[in-house]
Amino acid sequence: MTAPKKSSFFIILILGVLSAIGPFSIDMYLPGFPDIANDLHTTVAKVTLSLSSFFIGISVGQFLYGPLLDRFGRKKPLYLGIGLYLVASAACAMARSVELLIVLRLFQALGACACLVASRALVRDLFPVEQNARVFSQLMLVIAISPIIAPTLGGYLAAGLGWKYIFITLAFIAALILAAVHFALPEGRQPDKSLSLKPGPITSGFWNVFKEPQFYTYAFTGAIASAGLYAYIAGSPFVFMELFKVSERQYGWIFAVVALGLIGCSQLNSILLRTYKSQQIIKVALICQSITAILLFAGSFMGWLGLFGSITFCFLFLCCQGCVFPNSSALSLALFGRNAGTASALLGGIQMSIGAFASALVSFLNNHTALPMTGVMACCALTALTALILGSQSIRRRAAATPTNVTEESITLKG
Repeated sequence: MTAPKKSSFFIILILGVLSAIGPFSIDMYLPGFPDIANDLHTTVAKVTLSLSSFFIGISVGQFLYGPLLDRFGRKKPLYLGIGLYLVASAACAMARSVELLIVLRLFQALGACACLVASRALVRDLFPVEQNARVFSQLMLVIAISPIIAPTLGGYLAAGLGWKYIFITLAFIAALILAAVHFALPEGRQPDKSLSLKPGPITSGFWNVFKEPQFYTYAFTGAIASAGLYAYIAGSPFVFMELFKVSERQYGWIFAVVALGLIGCSQLNSILLRTYKSQQIIKVALICQSITAILLFAGSFMGWLGLFGSITFCFLFLCCQGCVFPNSSALSLALFGRNAGTASALLGGIQMSIGAFASALVSFLNNHTALPMTGVMACCALTALTALILGSQSIRRRAAATPTNVTEESITLKG
């Protein structure tokens, strides 16, 4: 199924909003961390665990939704997820303890992950495979607006009305998304009743996807690189608001400025795809990201970076991420049509699992400096580059052993 050109803009917009619900749920409540800690009589470090529980929920939940999306079609599981997200968001606003907030954020994530899995699967359903990288770049434009709007809006809501209104706003947004999905989003691939939901076939389906060198190479490369972004998200409230003493509103604007790097380079990626292959772009972007992350960590360790230096290097780090994400996502899913839901779920599960680990590691290593955040960011960038190099060798070996298979060398994703 291919999306009609006339409606493709609106379809991409809705898919982008679905993809952004997870990041929006993270970014919007970050400026409220101090108020949440004060109101619930706890610490900012303890409140950060609600971010980790969100990552855990959105990681595990994606494995559940993948087979459901392939078995029942895209919309029914999507309705279920959005509904759960809406109820959990409203409940978060009524939380009276940090422990309850942590649990409710887990359920909020279990709803949000349906949106993430469905949006990626629908890109594979509705657009030709050779255009997927370009479409993912366009989705990044919508997704990347989240770090600009969400923390700024969250900062004003927390300062003016209180942190509870952040979650009330998220519930209202979920209601609007539900209406848009129902009235304007195509179904995508039809339900496949031949697919079993028994544990054995589901496990086999995931394994058949995972064992493809092209999938695991780009899934892990993109996931580990994204974990550096999650380390930044988890550590930046403490670094900027506690160490550099910026206000909630100032932090929202800093977060927005840094996110401009992600937006700009995700759109630059669409232009680069006219000339270069996705594989080439990823390699250069990861090399640049690794250099940037090493300089950020070294500068933090030596005390060379002040507020503006830290902002600059975080900005450059996210610039590189804008070229890694769309290409790694497109190449990971390129081989899968009938089971795009399963592939999308596995891709998202890997990404969020590693992201949850990275964000929790930043909290665990908290030593009242910027080193936990910058150190984890540097490790993620270097590890992602290593995964790409080693994985590319596996792809070439598979191509040499089975030259008739569709491989990295035979898939060129262009804008």
